[in-house]
Amino acid sequence: MYYVTGDVHGGQEMWHEKITPFLKPGDTILVAGDFGVGFFDGRHWPEEMFYDYLAEQPYTVLFCDGNHENFEKLNRYPVTEWHTGNVHRIRENVIHLMRGEIYRLQEKSLFVMGGGFSLDKLYRTPGKSWWPEEMPAEAEYENAREHLKDMDYAVDYILTHTAPFDTVEYMATLGRRQVQKNVPEEYPLTEFLQWVQEHVQYRKWYFGHFHLDEELWRNQYVLLGAIRELDSGKLVKMTDRSI
Repeated sequence: MYYVTGDVHGGQEMWHEKITPFLKPGDTILVAGDFGVGFFDGRHWPEEMFYDYLAEQPYTVLFCDGNHENFEKLNRYPVTEWHTGNVHRIRENVIHLMRGEIYRLQEKSLFVMGGGFSLDKLYRTPGKSWWPEEMPAEAEYENAREHLKDMDYAVDYILTHTAPFDTVEYMATLGRRQVQKNVPEEYPLTEFLQWVQEHVQYRKWYFGHFHLDEELWRNQYVLLGAIRELDSGKLVKMTDRSI
């Protein structure tokens, strides 16, 4: 079974206590950004040891990058091909889905576009807790456009970290204090995702970033602690991301 959830932020205890017990052998869970590469050092394991723990599990972890990743570390992992797209392979079963790539998952197609802007940038340290690669480069947008064109602008699922421009504005109108209207620094990405929304046919679109759990409009879902079935969007578990 394929599941999707929201921002993990390097939470070892949360993962071990809330996600691992839920998953069965053969399951796959997708994380909609802010997986937390470079932020996984915890009281139980150093980061690489935690990845070794994940490597021992009978499930697969797939994630797109968010704005809370150490991109220097992430980009040092080897790039290989997996299910028709390029990936960074953290471990055999822990895989970073790269920007603009399209993957085949049991005869279904998944388009991925990570990245996002950090509202807390002023409180973070360049090269230590913040990296400019959090926002996509033009080559990554072009990679996405080319792959979507190859698919005749139709995919089954979309996995991103932030959301289309109109969706961000819509969430802000709902009065959720976590959501600001679009910030100018993120315009290049949210406007690109707006183009995707307007030109690409899709069945389900999942994203994180906003620390909300809601089914929105246009078959779009914002995720934090929710675990949903990828294909149906059905909510199957709500996890507490406070640990």
